[in-house]
Amino acid sequence: MWWFQQGLCFLPVALVTWSSATFLISYTTAVVLGHADLLVPYISDTGTEVPERCVFGFMLSISAFLGLGTMYVRYKQVQALISASESGLQLLNYSGLLMGIFSTVGMCVVANFQKSDVMSIHLLGAGLTFGPGTLYILVQTGMSYRMQPRFHGRDILCARVAVGMWSLISIIALFVSSVVMYDDLPGVNVAAKLHWQPAERGFVAHQISATAEWSLAFSFICFFITYIQDFQKITLRVQSVLQSNHLYNYPHYEEREHVQHGERSPLLAGTM
Repeated sequence: MWWFQQGLCFLPVALVTWSSATFLISYTTAVVLGHADLLVPYISDTGTEVPERCVFGFMLSISAFLGLGTMYVRYKQVQALISASESGLQLLNYSGLLMGIFSTVGMCVVANFQKSDVMSIHLLGAGLTFGPGTLYILVQTGMSYRMQPRFHGRDILCARVAVGMWSLISIIALFVSSVVMYDDLPGVNVAAKLHWQPAERGFVAHQISATAEWSLAFSFICFFITYIQDFQKITLRVQSVLQSNHLYNYPHYEEREHVQHGERSPLLAGTM
């Protein structure tokens, strides 16, 4: 059995692989077609024009659902590991799931309302993605500190602390540089500007802001890599339970003596 076939680790593996491909494919397409600058455009700039906007929206929507599935499995894993007396961890676990849901909703908004559509909705989606997404990483890092060394090694904790600091620094840099850029260019529709020249005012702030956005996005991706080892310990078991309180009449099977308690369902009678 290959390492990515163990347990449910295919979920974070698929999330990391698909999300990375989403950003890189849309970026490459936008640059080749001349729709975005080669030197660090905003992520959303690489999904503004057709055809890359179609690819970006489609692939990012799938990433959102993969992320939601991964974070829910993580929530259930932690819920099964902690005891009822650890109320602090239970609260952190629930808060992390809530932040994760907000972040994936934001990703869906960004995927379906891009910069050329309704800019305010797009910015709202970006804020939902990056803000709660960063909080999710910090909450999960705090939980890892409380749960080690019982459930994972110190190396996993150190990796999550490093990625948590990375994402926190990136979102602060993104916010500050964006504010500076808008202040330097009063009256300019910065949000709709796709091409920048080095001699332009606000160019440096734009580069810092765009770099921080890419850095933040890939810090999220790197954080989910740390889930792979934990998810290898999870196995999925599906149990089917047939419940019926009704009496059905099936003439072809009325003579069968092994049907108990008046149950006449076609499943028990063998018609499937």
